[in-house]
Amino acid sequence: MMRSLFSGVSGLKTHQTRMDVIGNNIANVNTTAYKAQNMVFSDLLYQTTQAASGANAATGRGGINARQIGLGAKTAAINTAITRQGSAQSTNNPWDVMISGESFFIVNSGSQNFFTRDGSFTIDGAGNLVMASTGYRVMGWQVDEETGDIRSDVVSALQVMNRENLIADAEATSMAYASGIVDKNDTDVHSTQGLIMTLSFYDALGYQYTAKMSVHALSQDGQYYVELDDIINSDGVSLVDYYNLENIGQIATFGSGGNITETKVYSTPDNVTYKEPAGGANPPTAADPATFKVDYNFDEILDGYSRSPIMGIAGSSVVVKTIGTATTAPADGDALAPSTAVTMGGTAVLTKDVLCSEYGLIYDEKDNKYYYQPAATTANPNPSRVELGTDITSGSADATANITNWQSVLSQLSGDDATTTAPTVALDTTQNLTIGDDGSVTITFDATFTSKPDIPANTVYNGTTKQFAATLNYPDANDPAASTVLEKAYGLHSDDNTTYTINYISPNGYASITKNESYGGNMLVFDTKTGKFSYVGNPDQDAVTLDFAGSATDMTGAPVDLGHFTDISIDFSTVSNVNNGKVSTAGLDNGDGSSNNLGAGRKRGEMIGVEIGQDGKIRASYDNGMTKLLGQIAVAKFANAAGLAKAGNNLYSTTMNSGDFDGIGIDITSDGEGSMESGVLEMSNVDLAGEFTEMITTQRGFQANSRIITTSDSMLEELVNLKR
Repeated sequence: MMRSLFSGVSGLKTHQTRMDVIGNNIANVNTTAYKAQNMVFSDLLYQTTQAASGANAATGRGGINARQIGLGAKTAAINTAITRQGSAQSTNNPWDVMISGESFFIVNSGSQNFFTRDGSFTIDGAGNLVMASTGYRVMGWQVDEETGDIRSDVVSALQVMNRENLIADAEATSMAYASGIVDKNDTDVHSTQGLIMTLSFYDALGYQYTAKMSVHALSQDGQYYVELDDIINSDGVSLVDYYNLENIGQIATFGSGGNITETKVYSTPDNVTYKEPAGGANPPTAADPATFKVDYNFDEILDGYSRSPIMGIAGSSVVVKTIGTATTAPADGDALAPSTAVTMGGTAVLTKDVLCSEYGLIYDEKDNKYYYQPAATTANPNPSRVELGTDITSGSADATANITNWQSVLSQLSGDDATTTAPTVALDTTQNLTIGDDGSVTITFDATFTSKPDIPANTVYNGTTKQFAATLNYPDANDPAASTVLEKAYGLHSDDNTTYTINYISPNGYASITKNESYGGNMLVFDTKTGKFSYVGNPDQDAVTLDFAGSATDMTGAPVDLGHFTDISIDFSTVSNVNNGKVSTAGLDNGDGSSNNLGAGRKRGEMIGVEIGQDGKIRASYDNGMTKLLGQIAVAKFANAAGLAKAGNNLYSTTMNSGDFDGIGIDITSDGEGSMESGVLEMSNVDLAGEFTEMITTQRGFQANSRIITTSDSMLEELVNLKR
């Protein structure tokens, strides 16, 4: 009876312990990241009243089991469901962080590291990221100042809101890169201004500028040059004007330029008549020259010809009637001097649609030989229509009116250039105007133009082609227009950077010509087989530098400080030279093009937000568009997380059975299993239904054990009563 009495006592104590565990679980049902516990029972000791005996073959008796009486129950273990994930609770607080997975945050009390799943963090007065409940500082990794990336090292406190992080200081642009396509068939790269690219950059004070650069095609495929054209401030003013300088080279230089020399054979076009030297000299000499006659179109010779509306209407029916003061048509070889009058004659047809829509006339549908024109005056704002008939024979009253009225209408055919003489419509003596059955009006006209002042020397009338031509004896040291005629003859184009030297001319006019072309800036070269970038500036070079001067002297002699500018290294390695439908897409961007875009530069900015990523990296955003990595929350993972000791306040500490913390921690995403989520907290993983069920069984177990004691007590009472 005494054994049963004490067995009941041990059962009561054990069930009481289990009830304590259940009560603690229920009490922490709303504790952030609390991990539920459960208790395991085991039997206590046994009293052996008779030992077991084995079978005896000699006596023939069998074995007997041992006789043992149990002495009650004890607590075998109290386990923690530490790896069971709690549900997520949204808080919309960016500093609340939940861990998914089996890792732990690392926090420090000032003297010791602890571990927790409680991610309810906040910022203290010193800008530290701390636990809201204890003020313990959250530990992690800092940013390497040189690379801008996280440096995985011994964990330290994360000071997020320090003065350095609250403001993003202005930074000068030091790196840039070009990207896109340079299409060799793009007309821009062959134009004088080139393919324009702009680079937006900052100086050390945070002021923004735009560098205007251009790409120009050289004579050989795959070869271009890139030069600096101008630098403009944020107000659109060139720095040359802003600082009162002479040229952009006083502010910055972009390469020193160079020369390209090539020799090739050029054929003679159909519009060129070539006559070899009479004595057969090759190359031609001044004593034995070759003769070129090169045809020019009227718009190349006559000022304003292409802009005169009547010439567009007239088309191919235009002929040269007189040159200068001559009264007869020109003969083959007649000279044309610069700035000389040239009278052109031709026929133009004006359709009914043109006369009605562009000249505002009204066509008489009943009598198709007449148009009408409103003759508005100040005194008569609503006039009767003026008749425009076909009778323009001299001496008729109707003819006089028609001549005046038609000349008023056709005067609108004058050119749009002040240097162009308006065409004269001769309607005064002859029938030079006819109205057709379809309402079209045919006019015969004369128009006078002036030859351009810079036409080639020895320009003559070519009776064969009915055009003008320039003749040239090559070489002719006395002919200032020799190069112009040669360029026209061989389809060449020269400017201040290009010169040509004729080495050889064959009897049929084919010429071996050496072209010397100088360029500014830096040469940009592509592989002609693949279109891929080869080099810029010099072979085996991917980047070139926009080099700023430290100072300059303006046109008044005053010094100009340019020390706030920083040299910019521009990488061209990603540009390609392939077909893109004659459209180039090459452009410039600041920075190195990496995820952090180092060297991009920026203006001064203030912090406007902070976010914590799934990898625990803390990034700040600023009102200048910049984002900055402030640090990374590191985590710890243990071989036996259930072996951690609870330290209160949702904290754990290491034990001999949990495994040690190495002082560095891990990236939560490194094993591919865990992540962090901000604005969310992990809830307690206590299962109330299970806890209440265990509470019932515990209560019944406690009740049954209490019955052991009361029953044993009754039996003892009966034993005492035997004395009576």
